[in-house]
Amino acid sequence: MTGERNDPYRNFRYRVEVEGIEQAGFNEVSGFDASLDVIEYREGNDVTTPRKLPGLAKYSNITLKWGATDSMDLYEWVQECINGTIERKTVTIIAIDEEGNDVATWQVIEAWPSKYSAPSFNGMGSEVAVEFLELAHEGMLRTA
Repeated sequence: MTGERNDPYRNFRYRVEVEGIEQAGFNEVSGFDASLDVIEYREGNDVTTPRKLPGLAKYSNITLKWGATDSMDLYEWVQECINGTIERKTVTIIAIDEEGNDVATWQVIEAWPSKYSAPSFNGMGSEVAVEFLELAHEGMLRTA
């Protein structure tokens, strides 16, 4: 049996697009998950096992990490939120194949910054200064 081989996508080949923000690459994107609450329900004349009903959908916050540069776009988005102007944006994460083609995308809907961390500095270290942004959101879709 012969056929075309479908290798899984590599987790280190991706790019992130934040609506209206130009930002260089991110070294880590994490937190993609969705879950449904389970509501157990039983009436008095039911068998001893309760029914399980779907409840609210919940999404974890998305975390972005990147090496600090002179780009201020994401930080300015955080500052606007801190100052009371919550601007929700669509964030798209795109997996890239070995040839550089877009092969899978996930859209994070109605995202806004809920936490920002500036880099840690250490005179004895040799690591890259990394900024951290956590995004709250209201949904996630795989669009391709």
